[in-house]
Amino acid sequence: MIKKAIGYVRVSTSEQGRSGLGLKVQESDIKEFCKNEGIELIKILSEVESGKGFDALEKRPVLSQALNCAKKESAYIIVNKLDRLGRDVAFISSLMANKTPFIAAQLGRDADTFMLHL
Repeated sequence: MIKKAIGYVRVSTSEQGRSGLGLKVQESDIKEFCKNEGIELIKILSEVESGKGFDALEKRPVLSQALNCAKKESAYIIVNKLDRLGRDVAFISSLMANKTPFIAAQLGRDADTFMLHL
């Protein structure tokens, strides 16, 4: 079982990014989740960009960086809610099909693929 993680936090608008409130709450949720689950949090990367669309990796370079880092470290990607990773079902499905290990803290470590598709 993987015991390391790269946290990824995202807000959609520059106003949200400037306030920092959404990012700080997400970071706090991820840190608490990792502490409770005994997962080593290597780092948290943050981004201000929309989560819409299947082309998320083209529009979100920090997400690409997080995924590459997680692969290199044999780690999970952890987000506080699934919609922070993406709002497009096809994109989330592609991560699952490519066996990219991720956790949405709100859903828990054991969320199955059916739940993630909902």
